[in-house]
Amino acid sequence: MKLLRELLFPLAAVAAAFVVGAVLILAVGDSPVTTYTLLIGSALTWPDGIGYTLFYATPLIFTGLAVAVAFRCGLLNIGAEGQLYIASFVTAWVGITCAGLPALVLVPLCFLAALAAGGFWGAVPGVLKARFGAHEVITTIMLNFIAIALASYFTQYHYKPPGDALLETVPIGENAHIARLGRFVPGFPERIPLNLAFPLALVTCLLVYLFLWRTRWGYQIRATGANAEAAQYGGIATGRQIVLAMALSGALAGMVGINEVLGYRYRYYDSFSSGYGFTGIAVALLGRNHPVGVILASLLFGALLRGGLFVDIFTEHVSKDLVLVLQGTIILFVAAEAAFRGPFGRRIKGV
Repeated sequence: MKLLRELLFPLAAVAAAFVVGAVLILAVGDSPVTTYTLLIGSALTWPDGIGYTLFYATPLIFTGLAVAVAFRCGLLNIGAEGQLYIASFVTAWVGITCAGLPALVLVPLCFLAALAAGGFWGAVPGVLKARFGAHEVITTIMLNFIAIALASYFTQYHYKPPGDALLETVPIGENAHIARLGRFVPGFPERIPLNLAFPLALVTCLLVYLFLWRTRWGYQIRATGANAEAAQYGGIATGRQIVLAMALSGALAGMVGINEVLGYRYRYYDSFSSGYGFTGIAVALLGRNHPVGVILASLLFGALLRGGLFVDIFTEHVSKDLVLVLQGTIILFVAAEAAFRGPFGRRIKGV
């Protein structure tokens, strides 16, 4: 019964958001049926629709997991955007400076660079929270600007190809590339950028689940998030759990660099993210901060990102901004449901 309820509320939020979207589509003079057919249908075609939907979902799985882990500790990580930027740049830096290493060494080294850079950038607000009580929302927002600015500075003045009009680094070494799935899946063209980062994201979901629900450290993180004072009274070092949760959250967000740098562009490209870190908040909320829910929510948002391109091209008045409207409305409905579950909801039930 509890599982059914947990599934019902997110589905209801999505359905309600699509109803609101239909009203807006009618208001601007287009057909909701035609628009939604384009939006969803174009995301489910084989191989391009499904391939790009999974590709767009990959970074959202990482950022959704990042936000979910922090949520489980009672923290709101707004800094996944900065964490994925700094991790992507460091991943490219390792791929450039160590380009002569063999693939068996260079690829794991780049993986570790992404995890370490994102983890460090996440641990900083964790330490500030645990040691000084600084609110993680403020510190992570500020660190977003610093991370993006640092990556842009080093790209512009140290690693940008001479004469290149784009703000991007020189390419990473070929030994740092990870394969695209088209190399392994029959009938799936290699031109589609879906790569080994996607199955890695699925494995990461499993590992996060096992960590949070099957280990002592995960239990301590969840206990801290449920009631920090009670957890501390029970002997849990809550400050340590805060730092650990934020470091893990940052490391998960940093894994976006594996997909972006090693599997797609093969370099660091400035402003590559279309708000993956912030969309991860919506993914975590809709997915109930559970790895399985994160996968499903990421697939939904990935499909919306893919379909939004076709809506923009083939409808008369509706633009791809419809995707942002749907995402925002879903968040509002999920938040409203959470409010009704909280004290306000209990007061209504008591009337």
